[in-house]
Amino acid sequence: MTVGQFVFMLHSHLPYYRKAGMWPFGEENLYECMAETYVPLLNAISELYEDEGIKAKLTVGITPILAEQLNDEHLQNGFIEYLDTRIAAISKDLERYPDPEVAHSQHLKYLAKYYFDWFNHIKDSFVNKYHKDLISAFKKYQDLGCIEITTSGATHGFSPLLATDTNLNAQFKIGSDTTKRLFGKKAKGCWLPECAYRQGYEFIGKDGQKKWRPAIEVTLQNNDIEYFFTESHVIEGGNSIGNRRVIGVYGNIEYIPLPEREPTGYDTYSAYWLPDAQVAVMGRNDRAGFQVWSAADGYPGDGCYREFHKKDDKSGAHYWRITSSTTDLGDKMLYDPVLAMSQVNLNSDHYTTLIYHLLNDYKLSHNKEGLVMVSFDTELFGHWWFEGVEFIKQVIRKFNNYLPQVERMTAGEYLQAHPPTEAIQIPESSWGQGGHFYVWQNHLTEWMWPIIHGCEKRIIDIVSKYEKIPEDKLLHRALNQLARENLLLQSSDWPFLITTWQAKDYATDRFREHVERFETIADMIESGNIDDSKLQEIESIDNCFPVIDYRAYLPIEEGKIPQQEEKLKPLYQ
Repeated sequence: MTVGQFVFMLHSHLPYYRKAGMWPFGEENLYECMAETYVPLLNAISELYEDEGIKAKLTVGITPILAEQLNDEHLQNGFIEYLDTRIAAISKDLERYPDPEVAHSQHLKYLAKYYFDWFNHIKDSFVNKYHKDLISAFKKYQDLGCIEITTSGATHGFSPLLATDTNLNAQFKIGSDTTKRLFGKKAKGCWLPECAYRQGYEFIGKDGQKKWRPAIEVTLQNNDIEYFFTESHVIEGGNSIGNRRVIGVYGNIEYIPLPEREPTGYDTYSAYWLPDAQVAVMGRNDRAGFQVWSAADGYPGDGCYREFHKKDDKSGAHYWRITSSTTDLGDKMLYDPVLAMSQVNLNSDHYTTLIYHLLNDYKLSHNKEGLVMVSFDTELFGHWWFEGVEFIKQVIRKFNNYLPQVERMTAGEYLQAHPPTEAIQIPESSWGQGGHFYVWQNHLTEWMWPIIHGCEKRIIDIVSKYEKIPEDKLLHRALNQLARENLLLQSSDWPFLITTWQAKDYATDRFREHVERFETIADMIESGNIDDSKLQEIESIDNCFPVIDYRAYLPIEEGKIPQQEEKLKPLYQ
């Protein structure tokens, strides 16, 4: 007899790094995540299924722009070069240790051998097991029923702040089409970029008449997307984690409390319909999510685990462990993989027990089974929390072998077996600081949005003149590349990196580069003088979405969505 259902969702996303620098920002960020997260995750899914007969039942979101990069030959070969560089650096550590003048050098040699073997295993998996094609590997385990793959906006554009339904629709249409092309089937679910949602609203159209802009879920439904995920506070009300408005100048941050929302009376133990379309929403279980993602109170902050921020000054290897949250980097103890794996065993025991009791307590108190859905950035596991992929593997194995009362399901499987019985209206929201849009729209980024909105309108104006694909192949290429650049400049990563100060200059430059390329191509199209060599140069850098159809930007009538009229009618009042 089951106590309830458990959905484990992983959201995988990185901005477009292809030919846009290497280190500290650029392709190397992708290669690190491939080595530490994506390949290990596939290995875990594979080993569970092929060695133990266990289907992982993970819901794996892969944003279209990330999928395009994993599918790119330049980046696939670059990843092998990156691994060879890491192996060569570690090899030099094997030669310099043990060193009688270096404390604990015997243990350092042991760690160097550990990483030498680890990187070689990753390379062997990538080249010989997956044949450099991680997309086909994810598709294989999707088709075997081990995982469910979800989609997202094509380039993770911040949906609520886009000015036109045409551009909003293009993000999800191109995103959904890309997922289908690469993984062989249309995704039922999606990750709203940054979990950013807005309701429908009334506005005054160009004709001076009142119009209605549909809610986000209407665009999702018109692209055959059936569900998405959100934060716990969006469903439950109350105070969001970190519910503060951030005001900062040159790194000086001030936190201003926001008013608390009234509790809604709803919980995250079931999914709900949205009011304006037949699209479901699942909220992350706050307790189960916090236990993992919290750096201060969650598992990843344990002193036994590998320290992310300290690297060897010669090889760049991570030879130290967290030790404690208050230990200075210079005083960190050396990493012990055996001790770390022992801690993973304890943490996975605790987590499976926690999920069981959450579901069992809910069933006892409500006399019905409930859902615990947790969602995390995939890159937390392996990249940030080095031992995290092993944690996922052990959690899946322990549920399967020792707690079959917890029914593991993908998100789509859950909704098919337990369709929502209620509809709710959720507020404007995101996963960001304070639960609103401030991280992406603030005094540091406000200059970006008029530019984005100007490009939105300009591409609609241009494309509206070419409803039929032109016979001029050069013009056709230019129109498609214009669409690519428009998508890339809309990426939510650029304002995020500016606000958080993580890569302010890099993000600013990347945004301006895509805007410049967009404007260059738009000028060429409008002037009727397209420079083939210049276009080829841009195409050679930004080659994502190779079968893109610029007609995704054919204008949508204000206040109207381009599908059957009956889809516009609210299903629930």
